[in-house]
Amino acid sequence: MARFIPKDKLSKKAQKELNRQRRVTWEFSPVTKTVDSRKIYSRKRKAQNRDDYGLSFFHALQGAAAIL
Repeated sequence: MARFIPKDKLSKKAQKELNRQRRVTWEFSPVTKTVDSRKIYSRKRKAQNRDDYGLSFFHALQGAAAIL
């Protein structure tokens, strides 16, 4: 049976190996889960917010007709 040696007294190489054995892998990459900043220009977000004269234009015309 191996004797217990405190981590502080192990060599750096041995500490790295011990840390590598204890480290677990993630089931997903946390890097891909970042949220994009709203301050940065995004063509995708710009395209989603574009109004192509759909129903909102129709409702605006109805509102103007009701005033007249």
